[in-house]
Amino acid sequence: MSDELYRLVYYSHNTVTGDADAVEAAIISILAKSQVNNQRVGVTGALMFNSGCFAQVLEGPRSAVEEVFERIQQDDRHGDVSLLSFDPVPARAFENWSMGFVGASIGDAARYGVLVNGSGFDPAKMDGDALFETLRGLAMEEEHAAD
Repeated sequence: MSDELYRLVYYSHNTVTGDADAVEAAIISILAKSQVNNQRVGVTGALMFNSGCFAQVLEGPRSAVEEVFERIQQDDRHGDVSLLSFDPVPARAFENWSMGFVGASIGDAARYGVLVNGSGFDPAKMDGDALFETLRGLAMEEEHAAD
């Protein structure tokens, strides 16, 4: 198995239904499980969610990233999973994040995601590099806000 690092960027449509509290609970569950599973296999990354879609960056050893992405594709909370990029990279961008949530609080994303949709954010119109840079920028803002 190669130790070469890979970065995978994808987006998917949200199929979680229910009121904002139910959606928030589902996202918290996804994050908690992802953090445990990703740490176990050496995958880091960031997740962004709004009421319409998920956008995510995964990075780590190729086989581990492929394994995580396969689980995502089989998860019925994700619809129309679209791979934007999957390439070797020289270093991790989310070294300290087994899976971080970026952009806004989970509750805000669940409640006000329609505003994000209306703002023109559409991952389907972005390539892998643009979506990666968006999530990386949001992650850096989150880290600075925590200081």
